[in-house]
Amino acid sequence: MRRTAPPVPLVLLGVGTFLLVLAALLARYVEPRAQRTPTDTDVTTVFTGQGSYFDTGKVKTVEGAELTVTRKVRGDVADSEKSGRAVWDVSTSVDTEDTLPASDPHDSFQWTVERWVTDRRTNAPVHCCGESPRFAGEAYLKFPFGVEKRPYRWWDSTLGAAVELEFTRTTKVRGHEGYLFTGTVDPVRTGTRQVPGVLVGQPERGQVLAEEWYANHGIELVADQRTGRILFAAIGPRKTLRAPGAGAGNEVVLLESKRIAFTEETQKKQVELARADNRKLRLLGVTAPVGAGALGLSLAVAGSVLLVRGRREDTAGAPAPADVPEPLTR
Repeated sequence: MRRTAPPVPLVLLGVGTFLLVLAALLARYVEPRAQRTPTDTDVTTVFTGQGSYFDTGKVKTVEGAELTVTRKVRGDVADSEKSGRAVWDVSTSVDTEDTLPASDPHDSFQWTVERWVTDRRTNAPVHCCGESPRFAGEAYLKFPFGVEKRPYRWWDSTLGAAVELEFTRTTKVRGHEGYLFTGTVDPVRTGTRQVPGVLVGQPERGQVLAEEWYANHGIELVADQRTGRILFAAIGPRKTLRAPGAGAGNEVVLLESKRIAFTEETQKKQVELARADNRKLRLLGVTAPVGAGALGLSLAVAGSVLLVRGRREDTAGAPAPADVPEPLTR
């Protein structure tokens, strides 16, 4: 009578094989698909620094003022799920010491509202869903997943164009390693604005169509390599007005700072979020596949060894075949 294989080795072999397949799926399919820009983001970042701004009440530029830039990013989950894209509404306010206590951003020194739409996998801009402005480039409120040590085109909303940022070095923000990218913006005309002539040195004219100019002393962005989240940011904006045809020396400073940077609290929060995202991706891409693979291999080997050993014991313990007597002949 033929004996069936014992159940324990078969169970071990089956579970081991399943874990090996699961490890491959986690590494090749699940983890890459987890690298998607979130749709339910709700993050506030704050920049502070010293600078100058034009006080319309005093009709002059105030020097050495404390400037605060607050950016709030909230994901539109409904539109994101409908479109399959990352749809983020972005509110940016610039405040001086006089306007900062205001609870309504309409009372800020400067306030803008934008809607950014990107591909959740590549971070490329997508022109849909009420996007405003129509932007371009590779890096915006974040970098793509898997940041490389190469130049990236960063979208500058004030300029209305992409700026090339160079990889500078690897650095750390509150103990967390990231890639530092830097760049500048040379003075460029960005538009026109009708203002009183006296404001731009032409008091004999009632109103003039003054030129708006923009530059940036320096852009610094530190991005988390795995997730592309920005850990630290610093900018040096300079916005001025010039009379039509006037040179660079005849400017009225509207807003300027050599350096406005993330506050320590914002840096801490960004690093915490980056570390949490890294843990999730590492769990799916490294820890779980390696653990499942190692355990699966061990179980599969153990099951195979027990199965082979059991068959050998069955063969060794089987009774020898009885001798068959020769037939009698007459």
